[in-house]
Amino acid sequence: MTENDGPKRERDRRVTDLGTLKALAHPLRMRLYRGLTVARVATASQLAEQVDEAVSLVSYHLRKLAEHGLIEEAEPRSGDGRERWWQPTSDGLSIRDEDFRDAPEKAAVHTAASRLFFDQRADMYRRFLDERVHWGDAWNTAAESSESTLRLTAAELGELTAEMLALFHRYEERGRAADDAGETEGRENVSVHTYAFPFRV
Repeated sequence: MTENDGPKRERDRRVTDLGTLKALAHPLRMRLYRGLTVARVATASQLAEQVDEAVSLVSYHLRKLAEHGLIEEAEPRSGDGRERWWQPTSDGLSIRDEDFRDAPEKAAVHTAASRLFFDQRADMYRRFLDERVHWGDAWNTAAESSESTLRLTAAELGELTAEMLALFHRYEERGRAADDAGETEGRENVSVHTYAFPFRV
């Protein structure tokens, strides 16, 4: 059985309720969710090894993510019936400011969550910088870090963001199709982070 045998999963599920955002805005839970997104399916034991935490603690936090519909049980990938396998319920998440700005508590939780996500992404990039010598010439040449300053309207920024996301999704689908076909030679996990925001000098 492959991931494509079942119904197509929701693309970028939009998180709009405070409880779900709070469940996700926890350092370990976000690491587990990210790890599960990369693995596509995994057990608590496999994820515990990745994050260097006790299996019991990881299982607890996976159940919390499941309570909010962020992950779900998956078909077992082994004959060991004692192991629960997990998978994300959607291909990506979308968390938007407009869904949390109508009350001070919501805005505060959204800001705290955004800072956590940024800190974890920054840690991922710092790790790459520390390890880049081990990646070799091809990956270091392909890797990108840049900053652009544009003069745009809010509508134009929205259009730019939509075009970038569509491009990322195309490449994501290409990579998944290759994995499903067993074409994994030379293929690695690649993280793309973007931040587009207004500022005044």
